[in-house]
Amino acid sequence: MCGIIGIIGEDQVADRLVDGLRRMEYRGYDSAGVCTVEGDRLIRRRAEGKLHNLVKELAGNPAPGTVGIAHTRWATHGAPTTSNAHPHATNEVALVHNGIIENFKPLREALQARGRKFESETDTEVVAHLVSEQVEAGLSPQDAVKAVLPQLRGAFALAIAFREQPGLLIGARLGSPLVVGYGEGETYLGSDALALAPLTQKIAYLDEGDWVVITREGAQIYDAENQEVIREITTSGVTAAAVEKGNYRHFMQKEIFEQPTVVAQTLSSYIRPLEQTVALPQMDFDLSTIDRITIVACGTSFYAGMVAKYWFETFARVPVDIDVASEFRYRDPVLQPGGLALFISQSGETADTLAALRHCKANGQTIAVVVNVPTSSMAREADLLLPTHAGPEIGVASTKAFTCQLAVLAALAAHLALKKGKLSAEDEREIVKHLIEAPAALNAALGHDEDIAAMAHLVAPARDVLYLGRGPDYPLALEGALKLKEISYIHAEGYASGEMKHGPIALIDEAVPVIVLAPSGPLFEKTVSNMQEVMARGGKVVLISDAEGLADAGDGCMATIEMPKVHPLIAPLVYAVPVQLLAYHVAVAKGTDVDQPRNLAKSVTVE
Repeated sequence: MCGIIGIIGEDQVADRLVDGLRRMEYRGYDSAGVCTVEGDRLIRRRAEGKLHNLVKELAGNPAPGTVGIAHTRWATHGAPTTSNAHPHATNEVALVHNGIIENFKPLREALQARGRKFESETDTEVVAHLVSEQVEAGLSPQDAVKAVLPQLRGAFALAIAFREQPGLLIGARLGSPLVVGYGEGETYLGSDALALAPLTQKIAYLDEGDWVVITREGAQIYDAENQEVIREITTSGVTAAAVEKGNYRHFMQKEIFEQPTVVAQTLSSYIRPLEQTVALPQMDFDLSTIDRITIVACGTSFYAGMVAKYWFETFARVPVDIDVASEFRYRDPVLQPGGLALFISQSGETADTLAALRHCKANGQTIAVVVNVPTSSMAREADLLLPTHAGPEIGVASTKAFTCQLAVLAALAAHLALKKGKLSAEDEREIVKHLIEAPAALNAALGHDEDIAAMAHLVAPARDVLYLGRGPDYPLALEGALKLKEISYIHAEGYASGEMKHGPIALIDEAVPVIVLAPSGPLFEKTVSNMQEVMARGGKVVLISDAEGLADAGDGCMATIEMPKVHPLIAPLVYAVPVQLLAYHVAVAKGTDVDQPRNLAKSVTVE
């Protein structure tokens, strides 16, 4: 997901714009740029690669001005080159854009037929030319934007600067988030509250279809019908300190180690420890009437949903469908009237998931959302908002957001089971007891960090790695493989361990490490049996289990990782830790960019 920041200030803004971009580096990007307005000039500086290249460019070619916009780009249309980097500009306007203009091709062809010249391959430049045409025809910036927005199809957040109107910026959003920040004699635009954290705590979130004109005096916001509206100004509560690494080498490492704390914070919102009951936020529907659940998510959040499917069906005996968000709408799913559609997202802005949410809402589903950003688009459109309290997650590879999602989903499953009459009050107390134990168990799992670091060199040389698990540990195998792929660039696959003999076992040889997740318990013997099949064919096994499991099956393994013995309910939270740490230490051993892996973005706001 690209990052946007805009400032109408009293002092020079170039350095502050770059600082704002630096706070959004966690989103992932491959080029960056700024444009300031000085007198009647648009001064644009852009660079490929990381921000230090832009800083170097600005050192040699400053961009003076008290008004400006800036952007970190994650390439969609066009390669990550300087000419494709934002801001895009004409003689009259410069703009930055998150999202995608789906109908850019016919718009571009029409503009070229009218004699407009393009310098990039991007969809974004089309918008710059469309607005410029209107300004050149004599329209005010406001009227120019008002004329152009209805021509655009897709998803976008825009920040636009005007050569002849240096005292204003215009922003607009459709499908991609944008916030307005209010300061003393200054006003700001940003992709999120974190982008504006050192500048202001007073922000307003634009609603879907809104556009805004900002000046030093404040902001005028208009809705999709061009009617002036007021959006609530809130205190963000986000501080610049939230994005400091502290004593950790990487944000990902810091966030892995924050998990005991943030899971405890999250659970404190969903359980009453004295009464030993689950307490959900207030809702306007009766949970006991829910007879079917549809879970939709992407990536790591999808694997959290897979674990939740086990919990919902085991505890509440409610059937669950689960879909990858990018595929969901296109198979035209059959949605049972009165069903619950549950969406899981760290950012609450993931384009595929948000589109699926709106599809379900239009088809009569009750909407529940598990999300880490309670002011996000998904959160605002939910019937039941289930926030996680992971805090800002900077590393692109999700860690603490995942375990917090699992904590919320476990509480939801227990509460649903109680409402459906499938759990007694005594059963609920037992579940709450185990949930309360989760933070301490996570902390115990983190105590094996040095052991995992010491054996990472055994996995780092591999070209291929397999992960195996059964039951709720199968989604953890998928998640472990995803983490390794994301940050170490090693090809990895997760399998249900019983499926090995149905094909993947052909891949086994002494060069393929196999990571086996097997906590002692009802499925342990079956998983170990599959592990023995791997070892009999020369596979090098890393067994992750508790002391009892390692004593029973650890002989002959290439390495073992000991976890605390925990109840099966919280095992997915605890076993997330070793697969995260293994991926992290393998990536460090290989020297890859842990926090900003290549080609990835923190939140994907295009389909």
